[in-house]
Amino acid sequence: MTSRRKPPSGRPLRREVATRRIRKTLLVFCEGERTEPEYLNALKLEPSVREVAAVEIRVARAGSGAVPLTLVGRAVEARSRALSENDEIDEFWCVFDVEWPVNHPNLAGAIARAEASEIGLAISNPCFEVWLILHLKDHSAWLDNDPAEKLRRQLDRSTDKGIDPAKYMPYIRKASARAAKLEQRHLQDGTSFPQDNPSSGMHRLITSVLLPAE
Repeated sequence: MTSRRKPPSGRPLRREVATRRIRKTLLVFCEGERTEPEYLNALKLEPSVREVAAVEIRVARAGSGAVPLTLVGRAVEARSRALSENDEIDEFWCVFDVEWPVNHPNLAGAIARAEASEIGLAISNPCFEVWLILHLKDHSAWLDNDPAEKLRRQLDRSTDKGIDPAKYMPYIRKASARAAKLEQRHLQDGTSFPQDNPSSGMHRLITSVLLPAE
């Protein structure tokens, strides 16, 4: 099993044709209470997302202590409700971490259920800080949670768990390229999930909402 997860596919829940391109709405479930929501809320305000790509991102906070299997369960339930109520949500995503030195429980079960239910996954290994680090520098060495958070704070000079999104938004495409490069390296090396540390599937979520560079 690997962490190279494809974006959700299949029949979209809505296809509203705009003047220039199709508008879509994403509902993103994340385990973090601060860092991930701060990043995603900044992302949805980016002109290349809000004005050009015409994408709406809704952030659903799972609350402290929510493990990946719980997070995916909530996304599956939300998708089921959206289908039955004809709600205008096109893609459902879960953003969560692997965690090192002790992994989250039931990671394999969470991934399997998400894939069976067409829930997109953006998994960071060991944690979301890897995705943030990739905005500011290349990094390919193994990381545990604490060293990853320490390195991120050294790079952005923050003093707590929160982030200043303005320090990251200009480098989204660079982070995506670096994450994709790490993913390809793990694939070539035969490194399977959850040993693919460091890595982040956030670049697939970014691809879903950000127009290609001209």
